[in-house]
Amino acid sequence: MAIAAAAVVVPLGVLFLLSGLIVNLIQAICYVAIRPLSKSVYRRINRVVAELLWLELVQVYADSETFRSMGKEHALVIANHRSDIDWLVGWVLAQRSGCLGSTLAVMKKSSKFLPVIGWSMWFSEYLFLERNWAKDESTLKSGLLRLKDYPQPFWLALFVEGTRFTQAKLLAAQEYASSQGLPVPRNVLIPRTKGFVSAVSHMRSFVPAIYDCTIDVAKNQPSPTMLRILKGQPSVDALLQRHLAEGSFGAEERPIGRPIKTLLSERSTPAKVAPSRPKNGATPSDSDHKKE
Repeated sequence: MAIAAAAVVVPLGVLFLLSGLIVNLIQAICYVAIRPLSKSVYRRINRVVAELLWLELVQVYADSETFRSMGKEHALVIANHRSDIDWLVGWVLAQRSGCLGSTLAVMKKSSKFLPVIGWSMWFSEYLFLERNWAKDESTLKSGLLRLKDYPQPFWLALFVEGTRFTQAKLLAAQEYASSQGLPVPRNVLIPRTKGFVSAVSHMRSFVPAIYDCTIDVAKNQPSPTMLRILKGQPSVDALLQRHLAEGSFGAEERPIGRPIKTLLSERSTPAKVAPSRPKNGATPSDSDHKKE
């Protein structure tokens, strides 16, 4: 089994690395030669170039009606953090919505040093934080405001739990919720709100939508990994609820602190939009999983 897996993963890994380095080289040339002259033109070119890299990893089966309103507007995407491939789930949704090349995320600072993927994220203007709010507050604000003149619809993804899901962390979240009179979560952690409140505060004037995405793994399935994806084994669903920022958030500034009850409640009631591939390899019918 290990030999068979290696026979699949190693050639694909080498191909991805080599093609990724070529993409990084193109991005570097455009960054040096075009961005100083026109940031807008650079972003348009980089969107296409970045898709060349991300599309090597993306495949999804879903009905077209679900994504009718997606990819046509700027959006803040908040999501939980279940596994090592959560980023891939986001790319799947973005690619099928037509905005993969302009999909950004708030990431750990160390991520930008990863060869190929990390470098491409840096060229694509991802936001990198140190997980130290005293340092990150100003970095996040400047990064958010920098997106105001983005020439095409973009998504900015934020993992609001701030950490990857484990059973131990879930128990801690349930104890905290009980002690504070909050709804007790069963499958997600209690979201941290500093980044979310900051994003809404600084982007409310030019970002009209918030997408509340919950990544779900069936209890009878192992944790999703890249190896399972390459072997065609289904293991994850993406669940989404759309919120309009305009009219949903008042003009008043709220203190950045612990989560409010409405945020926790909304993250507990998503609507399914992107099913995983069926075990028999068939494509779901267009009538399945329509947006609620």
